Amino acid sequence: MTDPHIRLLPPEVARQIAAGEVVSRPLDVLRELLENALDAGSTRLEIEVERGGLGLVTVRDNGRGIPAAEVGLAPLRHATSKLGEGGLDHVSTLGFRGEALWAAAQAGELTLLTRPAGQLGAAHLRAQGDAVTVTRASAPAGTSAAVRGLFAGQPARRATQAPPASEVREMTALLGRYVLHHPQLYWRLTVDGEVRLSHAPGDHRGAVATIYGPVSANRVLPLAAAGISGVISRPELTRARRDRLHFAVNGRPVQAPAELEQAVLDAYAELLPAGTAPLAVLNLSVPPAAHNPNVHPSKQVVALADLPGLAAQVREAVAAALAGVPHVRALPDLRLPAESAQEMPAAPSGIFPEMRLLGVYQELYLLAESESDLWVIDAHAAHERALYEELQRGVAELPPFELPTPELLHLTPEQAARLAERAEALAAWGLVIEPFGAGLARLRSLPAALAALPVPDLHASVIDTALGEGGDPQRELLSRLACLPALKAGAVTEENGPQILTGLAACAQPWACPHGRPTTLRLSERDLAHTFGRRGVRDVARGRDLDG
Repeated sequence: MTDPHIRLLPPEVARQIAAGEVVSRPLDVLRELLENALDAGSTRLEIEVERGGLGLVTVRDNGRGIPAAEVGLAPLRHATSKLGEGGLDHVSTLGFRGEALWAAAQAGELTLLTRPAGQLGAAHLRAQGDAVTVTRASAPAGTSAAVRGLFAGQPARRATQAPPASEVREMTALLGRYVLHHPQLYWRLTVDGEVRLSHAPGDHRGAVATIYGPVSANRVLPLAAAGISGVISRPELTRARRDRLHFAVNGRPVQAPAELEQAVLDAYAELLPAGTAPLAVLNLSVPPAAHNPNVHPSKQVVALADLPGLAAQVREAVAAALAGVPHVRALPDLRLPAESAQEMPAAPSGIFPEMRLLGVYQELYLLAESESDLWVIDAHAAHERALYEELQRGVAELPPFELPTPELLHLTPEQAARLAERAEALAAWGLVIEPFGAGLARLRSLPAALAALPVPDLHASVIDTALGEGGDPQRELLSRLACLPALKAGAVTEENGPQILTGLAACAQPWACPHGRPTTLRLSERDLAHTFGRRGVRDVARGRDLDG
């Protein structure tokens, strides 16, 4: 039975507890050593791992190095060169606590071999527990930091570590994050003597190729705005999870707040199919005083002073990167329907090309010719897109329509709760709904662009959608109201086909309907000729073709 009286812990136990908060696994050692190397201005980082990091974790860099007179201070607790006079309110480096090397020395054997470029001779430090020795040595400029025998003196902690293969997987993923956010550096990871990852200095697209492969790299768009840089994927490169939405704040890879992830998804809007997420690698730069990285032991979570404002900047930057880029999808391969992933075709400046209508298929699809290619247009999706943007303009430009007599409507308890949350936001774009007690509400006004729509039970439809489960009531309402009157199968003819193409060409975003389905598919003449076995686009009939 434990002693119920309060007492101070022995110093050695307190040290182990404090060190365990910084270094609880090999992954923590790697993160801390990488941060030190990056803070030193390194352009080349070589990482070596043995036995899942329990045997050895080494990071060699070509950074500034540590002066010989200061090396002995490096493994002492709370000794750091990174905090200036502003303290924790003005952190401009990845590391700042002065505990990483101390914690590593408490958990294993720490060695440093370091030399600044202008110093004659290197210093070699060995630290384990509180024992520190420094000797002279020979080494190139930079630092080689290594931790051996992690938790060798702490059997209980060592016994609870993950299997080496699992830890290596996590360490490789962590290094991949750093590669994505610092693509201008050289990186190499060696695990038990085998090179697992190697990246030559390049741009974000090159980093995506290193981590996710060339197919993904060929489907990303560059993004550059004030305080934001990186890449985002074209809409055809999506996943069912958000695990490839990567953010870094002032160079530090972080677990992104949900608001930033949602800002990216909102920028794609209907270009993304429901339930999917794109690939994004975004580097965010904020003033040191506008963020606090000292809120999590691993520093993976940061507090941001103006998260809503930053989310708005991200949304605008992603939307701008997507704007003007053609998002037409290629037709599936005619020979291998299961393999339809092809490159996006280019269109001049992202403008919807001029088309010549060839005909109508199944009274729903338009067949057209443009830029020497065959285009298939889903007439319903195209008409729906045009109506949606027309409604958007009307909501933004026209004053709301006041109902002569407010309509009394029944609300479910969930709808009443959402009305309390959304009433002010709905009124901002002309939809005024007032609670009337006892599960009732009065519809007083709605956007004028919606008032005359030929939609049965318009007011009930407006209420159901605006107070539904979706997170963007305006977009979902306009999408629904654009879908209802859009041309359906059986109503598409060669007479109204040109009007559909004209309306689609006038759209700011003509490539997808409001629900995310593509409006157009494209088959190049070259692919068509290849499918028919012709040697070139204008190959003339000869040989066996003449016999047929």
